[in-house]
Amino acid sequence: MIEAANFFKLFLNHHCERIAIENPIMHCYAKRIIGVEQTQIIQPFQFGHPESKATCLWLKGLPLLRHTEVLRLKPGERWQNQSPSGNNKLGGKAAELRAKTYQGIANAMAEQWGN
Repeated sequence: MIEAANFFKLFLNHHCERIAIENPIMHCYAKRIIGVEQTQIIQPFQFGHPESKATCLWLKGLPLLRHTEVLRLKPGERWQNQSPSGNNKLGGKAAELRAKTYQGIANAMAEQWGN
């Protein structure tokens, strides 16, 4: 974790005009090493996908990502990727699938930051 947090800091502190780093919510010890909180937390359901997956963005020289199509749950409903307990249905075995960026989020990034 220490090595990964220091590697993350290299990107965060890189000298360039614009930076957008996407990462899951971090462990408190990693946050201490990095030294700054995320700029924004987004969810797939804010970009038209009926799933939940809190995703942090660290931004430099870029505006906050605007939601494009916010979906809402009715009382008693769950997002498509949630089990009855609220955990991700894919579990630990499918980490590669869970790590993929949702197309609606990628489209919003390209449209809003693509200049």
